[in-house]
Amino acid sequence: MTSPASRVLVIGECVADVVRADGVPDRVHPGGSPANVAYGLARLGRPATLLTELGPDANGRLIRAHLESAGVRVRAAEVARTPSAVVRLDGQGRARYTFDIGWTLPSAEPVRTDLAQPPAAIHLGSIGAVTEPGAATVLALVERWRGRTQISYDPNVRPALMGDRAEAVRRVERCVALSDLVKASDEDLAWLYPGERPEAVAERWLALGPAVVAVTLGADGAFARTAEGVRAEAAAVPVPVADTVGAGDSFMAAFLHTRAGGADLRACLTHAVTAAALTVSRPGANPPSAAELAAALAAGPAAEVDAV
Repeated sequence: MTSPASRVLVIGECVADVVRADGVPDRVHPGGSPANVAYGLARLGRPATLLTELGPDANGRLIRAHLESAGVRVRAAEVARTPSAVVRLDGQGRARYTFDIGWTLPSAEPVRTDLAQPPAAIHLGSIGAVTEPGAATVLALVERWRGRTQISYDPNVRPALMGDRAEAVRRVERCVALSDLVKASDEDLAWLYPGERPEAVAERWLALGPAVVAVTLGADGAFARTAEGVRAEAAAVPVPVADTVGAGDSFMAAFLHTRAGGADLRACLTHAVTAAALTVSRPGANPPSAAELAAALAAGPAAEVDAV
């Protein structure tokens, strides 16, 4: 049996994604950025526990079954109904979201027995890390274990839920400062810091404390920077796009999984962009298994790296 200390504890929301596109029936997919990361980690063979909220409804049952099918240990506080989002796809498969979601997480009781000792790592992100009142519980757990386990964070910005921009930046930067590894998209950074170059934001975030900052650039690939001055870039892997739902979460899961295995920045980016490509090639947040990712990587490296 896997010990609690070998697991990644992922904290954050589950969301039922109602995917809507012209001319086709609505499709409901299990989603939510942290839930997708937990699922992606489990699919790659990394044991994961998800601390979240779920309702006693059909969407809640769908999401729980989905997560548990990959081996995720779900620890959920019960809420009146499972959060949902209408995901509208444009002609290129790019997603825009309209949310019906709250985040309360009154205590860590659903996962208390898993925290008798520090987990192998903690990942937090998106709505659950910055939306009160639940964010207070999330940050209390992170601060409890900071310095004794690796902390990762993905802001996965949802402008409709972020409120005042200046306050959102303050909350995001607090999470950045608590983390060892941070990943964001260029779209996240464009909303948080209009007009600033992603590279400049990454350097400023490194100064707040993380050891690694990675930024995804959509069709232009991704880059990562470390506090020691290592820089890496990765080209995107060209694939036919079904939709972009969950691509960043697959990137995050693969990056974390590969980094935990001791790989260098080159390998982390190569695995991450390849996992993201596999996800966009099929509908919904459907990250690759370890076998699928290994087969795709057989095409060769996608990254270039230099140290300064």
